[in-house]
Amino acid sequence: MKQMIKFAALLVLATVALGGCNTMEGLGKDVQKLGDKIEDKAAN
Repeated sequence: MKQMIKFAALLVLATVALGGCNTMEGLGKDVQKLGDKIEDKAAN
């Protein structure tokens, strides 16, 4: 029984960690796009 609980907890943590990576990657892309727009406005 303890093994099953440990496995379930590990599975939940892995899912959260992988989901977090995707979220941070998306945030990074959004910030990059914003930076590009600011650079374009500054150049003109």
